[in-house]
Amino acid sequence: ETLQRIVSTLANKNDEIHNFIDILNHTIKNVQVNSSSAISELDEEFDRLYSVLYEMSGTMANTIRQEAARKIQDLQDQLSQCRNALESSEELLELATQSLDIKDPVEFLKVENIEQIVTVASAFRLSLKPKVSDSMTHLMVDFSMERHMLQAMKFLPVPRSPEIDVAACVVADNCITVSWRTPEEDSRIDHFVLEYRKTNFDGLPRVKDEQHWEVIDNIKATEYTISGLKFDKKYVNVRVKACNKAVAGEYSDPVTLETKAFVFSLDSTSSHLNLKVEDTYVEWDPTGGKGQLKIKGKENKSRSGALSPKRTSVVPSARGGRDRFVGESYTVLGDTTIESGQHYWEVKAQKDCKSYSVGVTYRNLGKFDQLGKTSSSWCIHINNWLQTILSAKHSNKTKTLDIPVPDRVGVYCDFDGGQLSFYNANSKELLYTFRTKFTQPLLPGFMTWCGGLTVSTGLQVPSAVSMVQKSENRLSGSTNSLNNIA
Repeated sequence: ETLQRIVSTLANKNDEIHNFIDILNHTIKNVQVNSSSAISELDEEFDRLYSVLYEMSGTMANTIRQEAARKIQDLQDQLSQCRNALESSEELLELATQSLDIKDPVEFLKVENIEQIVTVASAFRLSLKPKVSDSMTHLMVDFSMERHMLQAMKFLPVPRSPEIDVAACVVADNCITVSWRTPEEDSRIDHFVLEYRKTNFDGLPRVKDEQHWEVIDNIKATEYTISGLKFDKKYVNVRVKACNKAVAGEYSDPVTLETKAFVFSLDSTSSHLNLKVEDTYVEWDPTGGKGQLKIKGKENKSRSGALSPKRTSVVPSARGGRDRFVGESYTVLGDTTIESGQHYWEVKAQKDCKSYSVGVTYRNLGKFDQLGKTSSSWCIHINNWLQTILSAKHSNKTKTLDIPVPDRVGVYCDFDGGQLSFYNANSKELLYTFRTKFTQPLLPGFMTWCGGLTVSTGLQVPSAVSMVQKSENRLSGSTNSLNNIA
């Protein structure tokens, strides 16, 4: 048995050596191919350099020719003027000499203005200095610096890893701004590559059991903002590498950033049978509870015949172990409790949705109870049946809000501060605020009738909402609360 194990081990080792030999042979071939490719690319680069120098030489020579032509033309114009002046001067000189030869005073006086004609001759106004210089040294080129640079040319180095500036990184409004620094000597960097991935682990990134890295390439600056993210994990890992024209460097040390977003799904196990629930979408389905006895009001609590034969028992919620909502409480709750901190989520209703409510509730909301009609639930209600009405509800008290109904509703819950606010999710305009002291964990609650709702989770508290909340807290006495309405 020992010998068999040794033989088996040796056979496996031989297989490994054979595979390694194949790898080495394949690597040798790749080195040959890649070296030939590198030489070819080098020749192409030098050809491009020669082409640039040849083009520059032609352009500069043409400039010299144009300057020489300009100077020659100026000198030829000046030469022509001199010749004309000289010819005119010689004629005047001959006329003046002939006048001097006249001996008879009477005849001499007959010569017209000879003195004036001679004194205004063009020869007296002519500049005897060349207009331009014959020097062309101002168009000479000194390539000594460039020659030194070319002689010092080396292969491009592998860029060093950037360093992420954690203090300058910002996580806000479901965006991540990543900032990093690079060594000064790496001036040949062409661009950067940023990678990120979501995780629930707050330490260094794990190798196994992690999502793949999302890649953002061709970043020219040392800062980048990733926007429009859904934070369905607690943290985000980020890393950066630098690239030049030839090669990419190693990635920076990964950095873990906390996202601080509220993530939940709809708890379908406790929803009304007339609601069709899928993760973060709920839709009223009039055929969903066919076998359910129609119950009007809390006074009729008989369970006989409440379920069809296909649904013979009420499935307890995995989160709360509670019964389904029944009767006219077309309600579904979130599956994650709020026990502290500040949280935000958004809700969008279908265009044809007739009636829906959005809010929070304690876990003990009765299966017949509707949101806002108990002392343990708070909500805003939108009724689109005959006319559109927006109202705030709590403890079976209603306050009609004379403001337009938004396309999307944002819900802000500050558990520790005892505050529940509703916003126009698009404009971040405040719709209504409840102020109370929450004494039990809260669950997001949703009611819909004749229509559907889409819930957006994994959202951070928007900066605009935070600013409104700070202003609201300074003026907390000015906000009415249904808790104080008789």
